[in-house]
Amino acid sequence: MKNSLINNATKSVWSGEKEALVHGASQVPVVNSVAYTYDDIDEWYEVAIGKKKGHIYGRNTNPTVQAFEEKLRILENGEACTSFSTGMAAISNSLLTFLTPGDRVVSLKDTYGGTNKIFSEFLPRLQIEVTLVDTGDHEQMEREIAKGCKIVYLETPTNPTVKITNIDRMAKAAKEVGAMTFVDNTFATPINQQPLHLGADLVLHSATKFLGGHADALGGAAVGKKDLVEKIYHYREINGATMDPNAAYLLLRGMKTLKLRVDQQQKNAQIIAEFLQGHEKVEAVYYPGLKDHRHHDIASRQMTGFGGMLSFALKGELDAVRQFLPKLKYAHKAANLGAVETTVGPARTTSHVENTPEERAALGIPEGLVRYSAGIEDSTDLLNDLAQALDAIE
Repeated sequence: MKNSLINNATKSVWSGEKEALVHGASQVPVVNSVAYTYDDIDEWYEVAIGKKKGHIYGRNTNPTVQAFEEKLRILENGEACTSFSTGMAAISNSLLTFLTPGDRVVSLKDTYGGTNKIFSEFLPRLQIEVTLVDTGDHEQMEREIAKGCKIVYLETPTNPTVKITNIDRMAKAAKEVGAMTFVDNTFATPINQQPLHLGADLVLHSATKFLGGHADALGGAAVGKKDLVEKIYHYREINGATMDPNAAYLLLRGMKTLKLRVDQQQKNAQIIAEFLQGHEKVEAVYYPGLKDHRHHDIASRQMTGFGGMLSFALKGELDAVRQFLPKLKYAHKAANLGAVETTVGPARTTSHVENTPEERAALGIPEGLVRYSAGIEDSTDLLNDLAQALDAIE
């Protein structure tokens, strides 16, 4: 039998754990020690400066957290990985590691609301220019990149409109001007999309979502080229957005079933999207697995599955949403996604709650848009639940 782990289902279960298994344990232990002791001061120093493997202080590294990082590194086929307390910490720390006053970022209008706030509010305070392009307009984005920039930031599929951007095409445009390409891969996961193989320099995750899969642990991660990740790690270790070892344990546990969960979630999402597309009370459905999705062809080429996320706009907008949501029996009405349970909510209380109605409108997000994170439940039960909830709309 070959020693290499080829299939992502096998990688999800086995990769990154061997070094952390001690005392014959079959599961990675939670190491809650803040500090690590050394009798030999020279060995201590070598560990402290990175010349020798080991740990000195919990804000820097931790054995349980390291196992999580290694598993994700292998799944994303990256050279290195570092982790964070949340997904937004991963995004903000990675951007601030490299950006200085006078730099320029080119990104999309449809990024997650917290990311959009960084681009529209926080980076401009630091005299960093940000240009946001209509998501999916590849020609416009290429023109803006060609003007020069430090980072090209992509989120694909986007949250919550599930739009697609051609990673390979944008990464090539970025390289022509010496820019780095960052990709938020939270929605797709490494099961469905490999941005590093498509030319990206860095992949970002909110591990809270699909990676963990059980809505019980916060975390974030950055995976990519070793030299980039080392710089991000240094920024993070000083600024302190460290992943908790207990969260790392829960995320590791969840990642073991990542492939199984994503397979069922995207099966359900496809069935639900097709059902909603033909419903009289639904104005529009957004899911890259639908053949009439604007960039279905791009998603088909760069993804191996279309994911468990979809969104849809109800006729009657916010009034319809108010009638529809309480009637759902098999869905948490909550600001989360990627869990084993179906989770549903409007963008105004989930992905873009930080934005004003006017800002959401400018981003192309109607108040009646519903974000639907398909869980692993039986598809027939989910369809019946949706049908009765839609029937309740007057």
